[in-house]
Amino acid sequence: MWKVKRVEDEDRVLLSLSGRLEGEQLSELQKVFALPAERQNLVLDLKDLKLVDEHVVRFLADWETGGASLQNCPAYIRKWIGALHTARESIPE
Repeated sequence: MWKVKRVEDEDRVLLSLSGRLEGEQLSELQKVFALPAERQNLVLDLKDLKLVDEHVVRFLADWETGGASLQNCPAYIRKWIGALHTARESIPE
């Protein structure tokens, strides 16, 4: 079970994620994420996100690469995202 709280001001959109989030729930989450016009103005607060799977980590990594900011990212998620970025950089083009 997971939930998202949305707070907007003139400069940014803050989405606070909490609970357990798994890949099969991503389509629902993508609808929420689609609302901000630009990723550069999107801040994801992950302080209360307790458990994620690989699909969610890839999703978060893609959003971060696209310009979203991850705030209060748990260490295990940050490490996992770092490993994904490293793996992607090592793939020859």
